[in-house]
Amino acid sequence: MPAGPKGDCFGAANTTNYNAAAAPRNDGTTTFPQQQQSTTTDPVNPYPILPITGYLCTMSDLLVNKVANSGLITLDLGQFLPKGEIKVFDLKDFLFMGLILKEKDYREALKARTWEEFEGQNVAVTCTTDAIIPVWAFMLAVTYLEPVAKDVFLGTAEEMHKHLLLKNIEGVAVEPYTEQRIVVKGCGETPIDNVAYAAITKVLRPVAKSIMYGEPCSTVPIYKKK
Repeated sequence: MPAGPKGDCFGAANTTNYNAAAAPRNDGTTTFPQQQQSTTTDPVNPYPILPITGYLCTMSDLLVNKVANSGLITLDLGQFLPKGEIKVFDLKDFLFMGLILKEKDYREALKARTWEEFEGQNVAVTCTTDAIIPVWAFMLAVTYLEPVAKDVFLGTAEEMHKHLLLKNIEGVAVEPYTEQRIVVKGCGETPIDNVAYAAITKVLRPVAKSIMYGEPCSTVPIYKKK
């Protein structure tokens, strides 16, 4: 049975007189009959059975219409998640016996290395062993990575992922959210670190009319401009 046009679950073109009661269905929808074509009688059920055609109106249709007319802006933080792979530059590969960093050998190894694999990439500079690495060693690696990489971060790949997420949020243009009622989406397909929710609140607080958390159908108030 066809669904009605978007925004009108009864069907915008339907002008037939509804002369039969709406019939609830087990799947959560309700059928609104367009016309009565014929009637039959069930020997067990004395009431007439009406073969009908009509549009289906679902609860999701009604919810979409309600949300669309509410003036709320839903903000999904998933749009700020970093795109692409994070490459790792691991200083453990330059350690003597996996424990000691020899300055002369390290400098020569960096000079002789090719850097094409990091071109245009987000690179996390780290050391995955328990060796004590002097600060200058990380700084020296960055001097080689910065000219070719998209971004360089000192830390693990997971830490860089969080860094890039926050960087994307802090760089958002606030004009579309100025004096708006905003719902920060709380449930998504991809888990998002809690720091992202704090960061977007910090960005939106000075400009938003109100901030809520959750879904448009069920929100928790966070902030309302006085």
